[in-house]
Amino acid sequence: MMNRVFIVDDDTLTCNLLNTLVKPIFGSVEVFQNPSDFLSLSLNEQDFIILDLMMPDMDGIEVIRHLAEHKCPASLILISGYDSGVLHSAETLALSCGLNVINTFTKPINTEILTCFLTSLSAKQAQRELVKCSNDKEKQGSFDFIPTKQDLQYAIENKQLILYYQPQINMKTGCVHGAEVLVRWLHPEFGLIFPDKFIALAEQTGLIEQLSEEVIHLAIMQSVYWQKRNKATRLSINISAQNITSLKLPEQLRMLVKEYEIDPSMIVLELTESALMDSEVTSLDIFTRFRLKGFQLSIDDFGTGYSSLSQLHKIPFTELKIDQSFVTNMKQEKESAAIVETCIMLAHKLNMEVVAEGIEDKATWDLLSSEDCDIAQGYYIARPMPAEQFDKWQFKG
Repeated sequence: MMNRVFIVDDDTLTCNLLNTLVKPIFGSVEVFQNPSDFLSLSLNEQDFIILDLMMPDMDGIEVIRHLAEHKCPASLILISGYDSGVLHSAETLALSCGLNVINTFTKPINTEILTCFLTSLSAKQAQRELVKCSNDKEKQGSFDFIPTKQDLQYAIENKQLILYYQPQINMKTGCVHGAEVLVRWLHPEFGLIFPDKFIALAEQTGLIEQLSEEVIHLAIMQSVYWQKRNKATRLSINISAQNITSLKLPEQLRMLVKEYEIDPSMIVLELTESALMDSEVTSLDIFTRFRLKGFQLSIDDFGTGYSSLSQLHKIPFTELKIDQSFVTNMKQEKESAAIVETCIMLAHKLNMEVVAEGIEDKATWDLLSSEDCDIAQGYYIARPMPAEQFDKWQFKG
């Protein structure tokens, strides 16, 4: 199916410029200076919309609202002559409404950057169509695996859960600081299944405690192995709200690390936003006793959801993990860069280490290094990997 591009902007000069840039790349271009005319169209997922935010009769936010109400499948490019903060807010709104925003541009538009983006977009679309055709032929009759409670129960009991480790690097020394523990389900028929397919199921069916116990046990066993090789590695383990229900948990973990002679300070418990929402008295009791037992506490995805300054004040965190959405966008968004800078400064004032996750290139690494960030994590360093591969990666030198 041919890609269609729709330009929605009341400014004639901008429409003419965009038409000149887009037509040689995509061919099919329609210009609408009145948004209400555009909204009567039937759109599909191959279509692209270039939408200006500031228009006299109907502004871009109203158009976004209409597209969301009609579950528009097209891809959206937002443009505006206002400051980047307004553009970013509109992008956030559109994404929150379920729309597919693929880029934003401020006016006056840099024609060279836009042309490069559109050319790349066209090439990617052609490649996707080729791959889709091939996959459709190869996968006729196949289906997505939707696990049940019984499937997951069987997986836990029959040791089908395995751990992957994503390295964390000390930005000042370049040495391995530790690794985040990430669970995977190695299914005998469907292969490697990622946690987004089964963690929610575990929480909904009451299996999360059993699953977490298995993850912690596997992580401790791996820690013992590395310790025996004189390569002790700090491990970060995610804790969900339903794990924070028993006042016995801190003592149970302490007994476990004592049994295997693991230093509890080598275990970092990453608290998700759902865990921070739970009963304040019970949570504070458990979190404080984790620290008294020697474990480290990390506030995960800081800057989003329910994480707040009051939690930093109440809960004895040792580490702050900046949400990767800010890290990923800090190169092109001054607002994200400012938030990252402020988080680092705040954490250091509170004697906490800072982990930045989602680092995908050297430019982002350099920006974080210049802001005195402590720990780096992301694909630029390494993807999550099984323990054997982590061994080779960590101990290669």
